[in-house]
Amino acid sequence: MSTNLKYLSLGILVFQTTSLVLTMRYSRTLKEEGPRYLSSTAVVIAELLKILTCVLLVYKDSKCNLRTLNRVLHDEILNKPMETLKLAIPSGIYTLQNNLLYVALSNLDAATYQVTYQLKILTTALFSVSMLSKKLGVYQWLSLVILMTGVAFVQWPSDSQATAAKEHSAGSQFVGLMAVLIACFSSGFAGVYFEKILKETKQSVWIRNIQLDAKKYSENRGFFGSIFGLMGVYIYDGEQLSKNGFFQGYNKLTWIVVVLQALGGLVIAAVIKYADNILKGFATSLSIILSTLISYFWLQDFVPTSVFFFGAVLVIAATFLYGYDPKPAGNPIKA
Repeated sequence: MSTNLKYLSLGILVFQTTSLVLTMRYSRTLKEEGPRYLSSTAVVIAELLKILTCVLLVYKDSKCNLRTLNRVLHDEILNKPMETLKLAIPSGIYTLQNNLLYVALSNLDAATYQVTYQLKILTTALFSVSMLSKKLGVYQWLSLVILMTGVAFVQWPSDSQATAAKEHSAGSQFVGLMAVLIACFSSGFAGVYFEKILKETKQSVWIRNIQLDAKKYSENRGFFGSIFGLMGVYIYDGEQLSKNGFFQGYNKLTWIVVVLQALGGLVIAAVIKYADNILKGFATSLSIILSTLISYFWLQDFVPTSVFFFGAVLVIAATFLYGYDPKPAGNPIKA
């Protein structure tokens, strides 16, 4: 049963990662009449869906008892204000990161984005060393060097990719690259910070997710993330919001992107529980390959080059190598 769950969660991760990147890219470059949907509002709605899903999961863990659910949420969130305050930092950072992903995919093709975004392995490793005092092995440090080299090759400018980008993107590759790099640093810091909090307390992952997300967008309780998310909407898109409304430009594709983004964190939680590092590396590799093929044959906004393929192979190899855990030869001596 555990094996089936492991491969099922792996398959769901590949589907969610690949489909989110491709649909988000397509939705941001699709030329339609009228105003385009605001990415800041899409982030807000995705987080609201995440809250609802987490509450339902806690409800299930509470044996479908509303009184128990209410007591758990009250005891773990409202009665622990200092624990909730600790999540103000990652709440704001995750809001920034989610908005940056829209910026990145408005300026980069899906394949280049997928490969470049693997730099979050590097930032997470560096933050883990500095914040959690983790020690990396030789294979892990080597994989980080290979990773940086691979991303450098992927970002190597070429005439064919520049032409394709101009035809399908409203911005520049530099803007997209900067957005990905900032997202990688924010992802690494927020992820390690969240791990640090989890190790210091005994609350469930679902409760922590509710704290993170409810703080983002709960108007009634005034959680921190609601301020961050809604401030982003009104500061950056306030003028368009007043003209065309909160749901301007929304269509079926937009709602698919929102749902896929909402499911992302929950899928990762399932993979962490059931899959190992090798399988997660395998999922990343499959997602990169699928994104490359679909970008070339379907979206037609990407022209692969030998330099890109070489860099992508290095990134995939680095992903596997980082999760490699060499086992000592022979049987350990028991005391």
